[in-house]
Amino acid sequence: MAKIDLYDPKWIEMVFANKNKDYGAYKLRKGTSGRNIKALTILVVAAAIIGAFLVIKIQADKAAEERQAYMEAMELSKLQEQAKKREKVEEIKPKVPPKKEIPVARETQKFTAPVIKKDELVKEDNKLKAMDDLDKKAAVGAETHEGSDSRIVEAVRTDVAVATPPPAPKEEVTQKVFDVVEQMPSFPGGPGALMSYLSSHLQYPVVAQENGVQGRVVVSFVVERDGSISDVKIARSVDPSLDKEAVRVVKSMPKWNPGKQNGSAVRVKYNVPVSFKLQN
Repeated sequence: MAKIDLYDPKWIEMVFANKNKDYGAYKLRKGTSGRNIKALTILVVAAAIIGAFLVIKIQADKAAEERQAYMEAMELSKLQEQAKKREKVEEIKPKVPPKKEIPVARETQKFTAPVIKKDELVKEDNKLKAMDDLDKKAAVGAETHEGSDSRIVEAVRTDVAVATPPPAPKEEVTQKVFDVVEQMPSFPGGPGALMSYLSSHLQYPVVAQENGVQGRVVVSFVVERDGSISDVKIARSVDPSLDKEAVRVVKSMPKWNPGKQNGSAVRVKYNVPVSFKLQN
């Protein structure tokens, strides 16, 4: 049997040869090939339109995610700038008492000019005594002290404090929470890694999804001296369910690189925006 092309209208003539062509079946069969071609054309065009729409939507979603990450990074930078305006950098300087100068005392001796007199006119008290006579009334100490040939003697004062090394930082200084320091704390990998971590670990609350709630929650926390996170609070609220999820994700973050002031790790307050956006 010869192969028949169903899209060729000749087979219809073969089937309806010597038959009543005024019957509705002939007209219906005759338009079949045209309808098939039209249907295939419509199907191909629809598939092309749907494919193009999907490609455009994927590109638009990717661009929106990149724009969202950029906006979050900009807001994070803005929050840091606001914190810098609120408080100036404080320098921790140990208190060293000023060095006191010890006064130098100089020996003075009065010079008396000798006067020549006769022996009978010299009083007994003014006569020179022998060394043995001097030792009779002299008080002898139990210790021997060597003298000094120098005529300059330093006066030793017991009320002058000797310079001591600076005291160690007080406990209240180590427990102080700074808003701005010389080296701010940072998430391992930078701001991009922080935003990626938050977006990948967020679990959108079902209640918020059903009610169509979305927005940006700002979470405040303290980066401790060892990089751990503490004192997590909501600085800007959107919805209780979103606030709770934002706090959970922030508490689950790994240790940060701690902030430093004068080369020492200190406690620093930090704000992070957590975005919740419903997918269309």
